This record gives sequence, structure tokens and C-alpha cells, in this order.
Amino acid sequence: MTVAAPSTELFHRAEELEEKLGDPTDPGNPLGFAALMRADRAAVPFTEGEAALDALALHHEFVPRALGGRLERMDHLVRMLRPVFRRDVGLGMGYGMLSYMAANDVWTTGTAHQQQWLAGRMLGGARATIAQHETAHSNDYVRSQMTARQVPGGFRLDGAKPVISNLERAEALVLFCRTDPAPGSRSHSVLLLDPAELPSEHATVLPRHLAVGLRGLRFAGLEFRDCPIPAEALLGEQGSGIATALRSFQISRTVVSAVAVAAVDTNLRTALSFDQESRASGRRTAGNDQATTAAAFTGAFVNLLLYDSLAVVATRALHLRPAETSVYSAALKYLLPQLPIATMYDLSVVLGSGFHTEEGSRGIFRKHIRDVPVLTLGHAGTVACQATVIPQLPRLAARSWFQEEPAPPELFRPHGPLPPLDTAALSLACGRDSLTAALVTAAERIPGQGPAERALRELALLLTGELRELRERVLALTGDGRALPGGAACFAVLDRYALLLAGAAVLGVWLHAQGGDDPFLADASWAAAALQQVARRLGAAPVELPAECALRIGHEIQLRHATRRSFDLFNTPVPG
Repeated sequence: MTVAAPSTELFHRAEELEEKLGDPTDPGNPLGFAALMRADRAAVPFTEGEAALDALALHHEFVPRALGGRLERMDHLVRMLRPVFRRDVGLGMGYGMLSYMAANDVWTTGTAHQQQWLAGRMLGGARATIAQHETAHSNDYVRSQMTARQVPGGFRLDGAKPVISNLERAEALVLFCRTDPAPGSRSHSVLLLDPAELPSEHATVLPRHLAVGLRGLRFAGLEFRDCPIPAEALLGEQGSGIATALRSFQISRTVVSAVAVAAVDTNLRTALSFDQESRASGRRTAGNDQATTAAAFTGAFVNLLLYDSLAVVATRALHLRPAETSVYSAALKYLLPQLPIATMYDLSVVLGSGFHTEEGSRGIFRKHIRDVPVLTLGHAGTVACQATVIPQLPRLAARSWFQEEPAPPELFRPHGPLPPLDTAALSLACGRDSLTAALVTAAERIPGQGPAERALRELALLLTGELRELRERVLALTGDGRALPGGAACFAVLDRYALLLAGAAVLGVWLHAQGGDDPFLADASWAAAALQQVARRLGAAPVELPAECALRIGHEIQLRHATRRSFDLFNTPVPG
């Protein structure tokens, strides 16, 4: 069964959200950058923004439609969250994303009673939070210091979770803990708790931690001392915690990484406005001539589209290729520091000393640079992504690359229909990768009509050769059934593989945009520039792009800025 794309309903919901939040650059807008920067300096939640989201019932987006909410498709959840993250990453995380990350475990493994209990609370506006971090062990959640000892009628909890986001405001807590002292995949379980019902003599909220990024979030700890927990709090089977977490990560990594694109969108828009105002007033940042700023804008826009291509593909793969998404979601999150975060720093050259401004629409630039890196930390951070993908590389090289059937066209169509999400089909490792297969076939299908297409075809063939070389390298390192050796060599292999996945996503999006509604996405200029970025990062011999590529991309940047359109693949209207 396929869920038809309710594009009209989604468009109206997103449009209403944008209109309610208004122009963020307007100093008089109570929901704008000036107001949220005041909340950030005070290190408090942006209550005006949260009230506006409550009025729009945005919290219904995190509850499945079968339980009374609006959640059906993960790509629609991303589309609804991007307007919020475009304004404030802290508002997006504190208002809803943390609640969804906690609730996701309940929607996938909870009993009907647990699901209905949490849905009722969240539909009423309550927050939920999740406790998985293990700061004493560099967030290695399987080395949990939180233990749940089974006793008649339930469990006894001991230990502490020193950093839990939104704990003081949460009315539901999903807690990851050790239930078996023996090592192994069945050593951990998940509990669903009501913080208000925890006995104070056995559970203590620890002092708040003030973070450098996401200052409006309230990070606090929770300590348990022989705390009684009823048996019905167990979420899923006892011992299923690690499997539950690894499947849940595939969804949360993808969604968090995909919504982070919105912050880059704002920073590109902020830099463009700053440059426009500087030129109009006759002042320029020292050392920033027009060519320098144009190159910064082009590079940022291309990097945004490159990353968003993989984000769109990974999000749609949750529905279309759930068995393969352990690799795609981890690769997407792994590239977050390399592409979106690095791109925001690259744009800072345009602002010069204005980068240090902490007021209004200029201040949001620096705030996003502080906030977005926090998304890369924690139990689903870079090291966890490496640990997810690296063990799968030998099997992928031996059985999938250059042998797999290519991914279906629906994977690359941002607005296309999707089947319902089947979380039971999410696999911890399946040894298949149909996305790189699309790279190989797409390279053969590029007609090469015009200079940009010819450059794109040459780059696609170059990346296909890089994939072949990568396969040979992995096979050489893992001959006779050996595991991929640890150390720098395996990290370098993962770097290259993640970039090749992003390149494959770009080719797929471009190829299947032919004949569509967006002439820019159907143009080879942006795709060639994106593959050029991948080739450079791989250290491959450069392919000279025709001048028309930069001209076409530069025109699109200025057009979207002037007409107030988003810089992502969806090209949607934005206020301000």
C-alpha cells in the first residue's frame, strides 16, 4: 500500500506555520530573531515561540495518525520542522524533536496502552525526553552506569544520568539502562517512566548544566537510589534495549540531520543580506572583493544542495529501503560536520567582523554556528556512525557494490508518494546498498547534451571509478574473511564512502528531475558543481566546469534570495 502524497494538506500546514512565525528579520516581530536572541542570552526557553507552535498544534506532528496525531511520513515531519529550525535550532529541539526522539521508541516497541498513554500526553502539549547519554564513557550508551535490578513486581533502579535534555519540563521519560550485568546484545532494556511519579526519596534531579550551544534547553541530571519501578514500565522485551536503540537511531539521525539544513539556509540568507547592504552603503569587509563573496555563496549553495540530496534520499529510504537505512542514516549524520557546519564557517568570511555580532538577524548567524554542532554529539554522534558503517563495509564490497540493482526512481523524487513506514523492516545490517548502484547506472544515462551535462557525465564516471577503487581497497584489507582493521585506514574508507553516497544521491535527484516542475533541479549545472565538490574532497583529479555552471548557480541564488524562496531542494516560500 502507498500513502498518496497529501501535498495540498502539507503545503497549507507549512504555509500557516511560516505565516504565524512571520518575518524573523523584523525587529518588531515577537517571534523574530531579536526576540529569540534575548531568550538565548538569558539561557531560557523561547516561550513566545513555543506558545505560537502550541497554537498551531505542531506537537501533533510527532504523534502517529492512528493515535490521533498527524505523523505518517518522515519526509513530511522534516518539512514541518524546517521552518522552526530555520529560525532557532534550540526551539526546534526543545519544543518537539527531543519529544519525538523519546516517543519514537514507544511508537515502535510499546504496548497499545503505553502508546495511548504517551499519545494522550503529547497531544495535550506535554513534553517527553530520552536518557541515553553516558558522559562518563564518552556517550558509549552500552557501558551504562544505570542499572535496573529485577525484583518481584518490577525493577529497582540505581545510578545516574547526568545530562538529560528538557528533564525539568518532561512529563514522560524514556530511560536506557542495564538489566543484565553480563556483556552482550541482550544486556540493556528500555523503560517508560512518568517523572512525576518517581518517589523523591529514591530519585533526585541533579543541578542544571548550562551548555555553550542550545542555551535555551535545560540540561539536568537524574540520580536513582534503589528506586522502585513497576514491571509495566518495561518498553519492549527485557534485553531488547540495544536493538531498539539502534533501530531508533536510524530514524532520529536522519530527521535531525535533515532539519539541520534549515540553519544553513538561514546563514546563507543572512550572509547574502549582509553583502547586499554592504554594497548598497559602499562599505565592504576588508579583503572581500566581489569574486570572493560570489565564490563563498556558490560554494555554500552547492554544499547545501549536495547535503540535502542525501538527506532527502535517506529520509525517503526509511519508507522505501528500510533494510538499507542503517548505512544511509549514519552516513548522513557523519557528514554533518563536514558539509553543513563547515559551510556555515565558510560563509563567515562574508561577514568579517560582523560575525561576532550577537544581536538580531546578524546574531542568528553566530547562534546557528554554536547550536548546530551540538546535534553531532551524543549517543548518535560521529563515533557511533563510524561504528555503524565500518563493520558493514566488507560485506558491501563483496556482495553489493557493482552487483546490486539500482534504487527505484521514487527514492529521488522529493515530492513523490511513499509507502507507510514499517519500523519492523529496519535492519541493523543487511549488506545491501542500492544507492551506489544508482551512481553506476546514472553515469551511463547522462546524454551529455551541452557543456554542463558533459562535465557532469565526466564527473559521474570519475566517481564510479572512485567507488571501484574503494571496493578493491576494502577487499584487499578484508581478504580471507578478515574484519576491516581499525585505525586511520578504516576511517579514511568511511570518509570516501559517505561522500560517494552523497554524490550518488545528487545524480539520482538530478536524473529524476528531468521533465519535472523545477527547471533548476533539472539543470546539470548544480549537479556538476556538487559532484565537483565531492571529487575535490576525495582528492581526485579536477574536472573543469564550464563558465555557465557558476553563472546559472549564481543566478539561482540571487533569484531565490530576491523572491524569498528556500535554498534547499524544496524551493519553498519563506518570509523575510
